[in-house]
Formats: sequence, structure tokens, C-alpha cells
Amino acid sequence: MNKTVLLALMKLDIGGAETHVVELAKELSRRGYRVLVASNGGIYVKELTDAGIRHYDVPLQNKNPFNMLKSIFMLRKIIREEKPDIVHSHARIPSFLLGILHKGMHFPFVTTAHWVFSTKHGLRYLTDWGEKTLAVSEDIKQYLIDNYAIPESDILVTINGIDTEKFSPENDGQKVRADFGIPSDAPVISYVSRMDADRSLAAHQLIDAFPSLCETLPQLHLIVVGGGNDWNSVHAEAEAANKALGEERIHLTGASTDIASLISPSELFVGVSRAALEAMAAGKPTVIAGNEGYIGFFGEDKIPVCLQTNFCCRGCKMSSSELLTDDITAYFEKSPDEKAALSAYCRAFVQKNYSVSRMTDDTEALYAASLSIHEQKNKKG
Repeated sequence: MNKTVLLALMKLDIGGAETHVVELAKELSRRGYRVLVASNGGIYVKELTDAGIRHYDVPLQNKNPFNMLKSIFMLRKIIREEKPDIVHSHARIPSFLLGILHKGMHFPFVTTAHWVFSTKHGLRYLTDWGEKTLAVSEDIKQYLIDNYAIPESDILVTINGIDTEKFSPENDGQKVRADFGIPSDAPVISYVSRMDADRSLAAHQLIDAFPSLCETLPQLHLIVVGGGNDWNSVHAEAEAANKALGEERIHLTGASTDIASLISPSELFVGVSRAALEAMAAGKPTVIAGNEGYIGFFGEDKIPVCLQTNFCCRGCKMSSSELLTDDITAYFEKSPDEKAALSAYCRAFVQKNYSVSRMTDDTEALYAASLSIHEQKNKKG
């Protein structure tokens, strides 16, 4: 009999953890698992349901006491009725609530740590990392050990698996150019992020840098993809820049799941984490920059820091409009052969190191470890 897995996260809007869960859910389903997902919903729900994966709407998106209490009752009902063989949480709030239920219901319970959280003001007690934990980078693994005293033996390190068929240089971008009125020979930069205040710094910096970039690249266009609580501010800055330029050169799409198409016209990408890896898979030379810091152009010399921080720049120098201007200008001064070599290197790196298959293999290893714990308990009991 195929195993049933319940995946829980806060919501399914644009974001690295959200896309990670969607890709994992689809690959687990292809491997024969019966997959269920619980979240507050969002733009990716349709992609799951189209893949035959059931989604439960549960208000897991914030620490509102009413929502948390309601979520506990809803999750308890789902677990009782669906009887999942394993429950896998992907964010602090669902992990905390499922941890409470786990103490009484004793289901196999694992988590994935996608980010580091503040432990101030008692927040560390609002966290439960399950019986076994996946960390998406080595620095997150160390964070779990240092801040929660989780034994190293209970933590596995995984990756953000990328669909390299969806994200491919084969997408030529002509339709997107036509949709936005971008000339076929105009250079394009793209940026993708959840457009929340704690994620959108590089978007502001790119827009700030854009007028000076246009002085040396008079046909340059910028496509900014994402939605969130800072979108209005980003939009206002883009409108002001376009007005100063006398035409629309900065294009804001809002939230979208069609990232592969929207980045396809670009020859250069700016961003962090999963979005950066997706762009690299599509053969886009990438500047790694975000709220937590600045790594700069990805290349062989940047592999150690990128792997250590999951392409998120934690602990690196801070990003700035000036750094972006310098690196973007330097890129467009490269020869066509140099640009082509960067593109090929980025794609090859992702194909070799960041497959969805490997990510799912790691997850199955985590499940096996958790299920083994329960089998041993049952034998003793």
C-alpha cells in the first residue's frame, strides 16, 4: 500500500519554500505517494490540484490566536480522517501547531528548515523541529544545532530541487517581449522575489540603479516579478523611474507562477535562493543579491559561499545600488563568447547539483529515519 504524506506550510504564494513544497509534492506523487497539502492557500494551489494533489485550506499564515486555534482543530481532523503515514512541516507556525498535536497523536513528524528565525523574546519556544529535520543549507544546520541543541544525527542537509526542463534556455522569450512591448534586440534584466519588505531590498536597489544603467544601456528593460506587502512601494518607485525615462522600461508583473516564461527574455538575473537557481537553470548569468547580503556574480569562485548560505548571502556584505550597478555594467561589457560561457556554466551547475530527484531522495531518507523510530517504539511497546 502506498504511503500517505501530509505536507504543511503557511501558504502557497510566491516564495522559495512554497516552490520547494510544490516540486516535492509533485515528485513524491510521481513516486507513488498519496500526497496531501495543508496551507492557507495561494497562487500555487492550482498547480497542485492539476497534478492530482489534494489541498486543504487551513489558516496557517500567521500567529493570530484565533487562526492558530482553528488550525489545530482542522489539522487534528485531517490527520484523524486521512491517517497520514508521515507528517512533514515546512514553516515555524505549522511546525509548532503540529508539534502540539504530535505529543498526543504520536504520528511520525518531520520538518524542513528553509530559513533562520529569531529566537528573541521567547520565540524559540514557538518552534518545534520534529523528530528529524532537513536543513536546506549547512549554515541552517549549524543554526539548528547552536540555537535549539538539535543533535547533528537528527539533521540531514538537502537542496532546493529545480525542474531543469521547465527552466531551460529553450524558452526564447519573444512572447513576453511582445506582451511588454520590449524590442527584440533590447537587453533585459529580470528579478524575482516575494515582494515583502523583508525580501524586496534588491528590487528597490535595482530600480534606484536603473536610470544610471540606462545611460550606458539606452535600450535596457527590467522585469520585476512578485507580489507581497511591499509591492505598492516598489510599484511607486518603478512608476517614478519610468516617468523620468519618458517611457515604460521597468515592468512589474505582480505574483505569478509562470516564472520560467517571465524570465525568458532576460540575459541577466538578479536575486537569491531558489529564484536564482531557477534562473541559472534557464542559462541566465546571475547576480546573487538580497536582503541579507551580496555575493555578486555566480561563478566557480562563489560556489563555497553560495552552498554555505543556500544562495541567500547570510553573513555577506550588504547589497547596494552601487554594487549592482558595477556588476551589471561589467556584465554587459563582456564579449558574446564570455556571456555564452557564463550561461552554460550556470545551467550545468544546476543540472549537476540541484535536481528535484536528489531533493526527493533526501526527503525519502528523512521519512525512512522517522518511520524507523516509530517501528522501534512499536516493537518495544
